[in-house]
Amino acid sequence: MEEKLIFVSVGATATAEQESFVRLIEDRLRSESLTPKTVGRNTFSADAPLKAITELMEHCSGIVVIALERSYFPAGLDKRGCPRQVSLTDTRLPTPWNQIEAAMAYTKHLPLLVIVEAGLKAEGLLESGYDWYVQTLPLEATALSSNEFNGVLADWKDKVLEMGAPPAGPARPGLQVLNPAEMSVLDLLGALRPVQLWSVTIALVGLLAGAFSLGAQLVPLLKERSQPTSDRSTLRARLNIRTEGLVLMDQATVAAHPVWIGPPFLIRQEKSSGIPGTPAERES
Repeated sequence: MEEKLIFVSVGATATAEQESFVRLIEDRLRSESLTPKTVGRNTFSADAPLKAITELMEHCSGIVVIALERSYFPAGLDKRGCPRQVSLTDTRLPTPWNQIEAAMAYTKHLPLLVIVEAGLKAEGLLESGYDWYVQTLPLEATALSSNEFNGVLADWKDKVLEMGAPPAGPARPGLQVLNPAEMSVLDLLGALRPVQLWSVTIALVGLLAGAFSLGAQLVPLLKERSQPTSDRSTLRARLNIRTEGLVLMDQATVAAHPVWIGPPFLIRQEKSSGIPGTPAERES
C-alpha cells in the first residue's frame, strides 16, 4: 500500500509520559502505512510557522490532533465581572496551535482524528458536536488498543484513502475547479475578485489612452509625408526652420573656426539653395 502523509498537530511534549504517548500514536500510524509529519518535530522549515504548516498540509491526506496539557491553573475565573461569572479550579489547557491547525485542516477538507488528553478543558474545535468524533483518552498504551479507538481509527483511515494523493489527486469536495479555456469573457470577469477587476479596468483604460495619444502624434506625420516636397519654402515653414539671424559659412570658414558647432546639413543645404547671403551667391 502506498504511504500517505498525515499531519500530526501536537505541541512540544513536557513530560516523559506525554512523549511516550505521542510516539505510540506515531508508531500506530506507521503500522497503517501512514507517515506522521509535524512541524518542529520531524519536519523543519526556514519559513514562518503558519507558512510551513500550510505548505505541509498541501501534501497531507489527513490530520491527527493530539491535545496535551500545556498550561495549568489551580484557580481562576471565567467571564470575570459578569453576572455569569464562573469559578475555575484545576484548569488544564492545551496549546492553541491545536485549535489553529485543526481549523486550517478543516478548511482544506482533510479528515480529522481528534485525541484529547483526559482532564483537559474542552473548548473550541476540541469539543464534541462538530463534524468529527473527539476521543478523550488517558495517556496510556492500553487506550490505543481499545475497540473504540480501533473503530474510529479505521473509519478515519477509510476517509484518508478516499482523499487520493494530494496535490495531484481529485478535487476535494466543495472546491470548484475553473478552466479558463471553457469560460466566456463574462464568466472570466465574474470570476475575478473586486481588486482584480479594478486592476484590469485601469489597465484597459491606460492602454486605450496610450493608443489614442500615439495615434494623435502619428496622423500629422503621415499627412506631412504625403505632401509634395518640391516647394522648399513650404517645407521650411512646416518644419519651422528659421534662417533669420543665422550666420552661414562655407567649408573654408568652418575649417578656420573650429569652434563652429552648427549642423553640417545646414551648410550643405544652403550652398545649393541660392538664398541671398549664402556662400554660393558670394562666390558669384
